[in-house]
Amino acid sequence: MSKFSFLFFCLIITVVSFGGIVNGHGGSKVGIYELKRGDFTVKLTNFGARIMSVVLPDRNGKPADVVLGYDSIKEYLNDSRYFGAIVGRVANRIGGAQFTLNGIHYKLDANENQNMLHGGKRGFGQVTWKVEQHVKDGPNPFIVLSYYSFDGEEGFPGNVFVTVTYALENPYKLRVIMEAEALNKATPVNLAQHSYWNLGGHNSGDILSDEVQIFASHYTPVNKQLIPTGKILPVKGTPYDFLKSHKVGSMINELSDTMGYDINYALDDCDNEEDEDMRLAAVVYSNKTGIEMKISTSAPGLQFYTANYVHNATGKGGYVYQPHSAYCFETQGFPDAVNHPNFPSTIVNPGHVYTHYMLYEFQIKE
Repeated sequence: MSKFSFLFFCLIITVVSFGGIVNGHGGSKVGIYELKRGDFTVKLTNFGARIMSVVLPDRNGKPADVVLGYDSIKEYLNDSRYFGAIVGRVANRIGGAQFTLNGIHYKLDANENQNMLHGGKRGFGQVTWKVEQHVKDGPNPFIVLSYYSFDGEEGFPGNVFVTVTYALENPYKLRVIMEAEALNKATPVNLAQHSYWNLGGHNSGDILSDEVQIFASHYTPVNKQLIPTGKILPVKGTPYDFLKSHKVGSMINELSDTMGYDINYALDDCDNEEDEDMRLAAVVYSNKTGIEMKISTSAPGLQFYTANYVHNATGKGGYVYQPHSAYCFETQGFPDAVNHPNFPSTIVNPGHVYTHYMLYEFQIKE
């Protein structure tokens, strides 16, 4: 176990006992919670365990809010874009909204044509999470949220107890820990943090001139409904190649889907000097603000999405978001893994704990 894993294991074990019965169905009041460390501030809501804002100084010392979102809780209640949410029980898509596990066929809630997206109509991004503990400021600000997902919810088997921890570290680091325990039946679990990032500021326009590097030599191609074909292909020679940093928009017109990027990458194994459980997934930089963000994860995949379906969405301060107004870097298990045995398994068996670590590291460059 790494130093980071041990630190947060000790933290969480004092807050949450896995397997405990938690009322995640309206028993907790929806609210807004803040984490603050100097001039680095994150606001969240326990509705969908969502990140509402991430504010840090740009190269000129001016505060920049670098995630898209809304001003009020009410707007999140009606959100269909998953702004800032933890999505699950299974993030991304499940083809035909069905799968077979241990000889039993499960039919799920189809909420995108005949497929399931991000856990169904009432996925984890549309429920109220319980606030287990909240330390607003000081040297180690953090919040722990939990949700109890019942057997049969959106068609999934078994009871599952889920927690997410958000914690601020110095300098300008946001750590996310997602954990889930299958309590009585084997079930797929694949959680993802679905913030829409714009390092130029949430109200700065499109992200096509921002520089992105993705540490993945392969990707999982999809059909017209964005369901993986089951193949894992090299990115070399395709517009999906971000092995070297380049502008988001430099090859976007070469995509077969001209709307933009919405694809899963099979991340390379990269040595991480700070934590052996993590790999570097992506680096993104905006010249508008001088802000760079590095994303590390323990997950095998990364969905890169350029807000293709965000049309005329009125967000914070009345600013209207449009396609390509942000990028999502959703670290995850591979989409539709339950129907592709060659993909890394997303099945969690009773008594076992699913763990998914993320680290966002921000730097301000001249």
